[in-house]
Amino acid sequence: MTLIDKNTPSAPPARAPGAPSALTGPLVVAPVYDGLCTFEFAIAAEIFGLARPEMGPGWYRFRSAAIEPGVLRAHGGLQVTSDGGPELLEEADLIVMAGWKGADVPVPEALAERLRAAWARGARLASICSGAFVLAATGLLDGRRAATHWRYAERLKARHPAIDVDAQVLYVEEDRVLTSAGSAAGIDLMLHLVRGDFGVEAANSVARRLVMPAHRSGGQAQFIERPVPADRDHRLAHLLERVRADLRANWTVERMAAAAAMSPRTFLRRFTEATAQPPGEWLVAERLAEARRLLEASALPVERVAAEAGFGSVQALRHHFQARLGLSPRDYRASFGKSR
Repeated sequence: MTLIDKNTPSAPPARAPGAPSALTGPLVVAPVYDGLCTFEFAIAAEIFGLARPEMGPGWYRFRSAAIEPGVLRAHGGLQVTSDGGPELLEEADLIVMAGWKGADVPVPEALAERLRAAWARGARLASICSGAFVLAATGLLDGRRAATHWRYAERLKARHPAIDVDAQVLYVEEDRVLTSAGSAAGIDLMLHLVRGDFGVEAANSVARRLVMPAHRSGGQAQFIERPVPADRDHRLAHLLERVRADLRANWTVERMAAAAAMSPRTFLRRFTEATAQPPGEWLVAERLAEARRLLEASALPVERVAAEAGFGSVQALRHHFQARLGLSPRDYRASFGKSR
């Protein structure tokens, strides 16, 4: 069994009582419970608790708070020792609920009360994946829009009908209450918080260290189960890679069907079953991803970006950027390009 103690490198260094802290920024507290979701907790610890001296002394401080007594275990055979008890929630500027024990496990009223008190004094509350059930138990999501993993959406709606549950988006922010979808969407939400607190450059720096895209908008759709089928001859998988490698080509349904050695009718059915979206929508999403990569990482003119990504014209690129991301290609580059 592995022991994670309060002196883990991702936490701020211990200091003597009364000694000044090296960091003076917002205090982020992640509640720790028996059955802790290891990956979700690690997201918060990585982004807010990892030492980042390049960010200066105003960067986040991070603490873990045990919300129940006794031995606390995390997924993967880990045993966890926290930085303190639930009293740390009273000091937090941001509380990150990293998952929960299960959609059907009751939330202790004492925890819900502490979260309500934190929000009332001005703290922000955020959840990753099933952590939305904890925020829902506080009543603070009633009348508000919220996100959670698509697998839990129906149960969250049934249990808390006053919440506008959106199973399609990656994350939602409403009135200092922030919720995110499946585990990896928690990274997007945490980067969203960094972007709002410290700016685009800081968020991009953290994203680069994580080796992930600097920004996925909260309104972007969740990925649905079975993105690629268990196809014996991998025809669809090979086709998807072929299309990604040549986005400039004129990929009609007929051409893709022929490349997959299927009739158009069979191809449409198989493709939609595999990706949960029609070929045209999938192709637009892939071209947008390539356009965003080029806008972020290169100085190519927008006209060239449109051509390289397969849109053919700047007008088409602008249309899809506005429809999917809510901003223009030039505005996107100004916000997320490496030249910033």
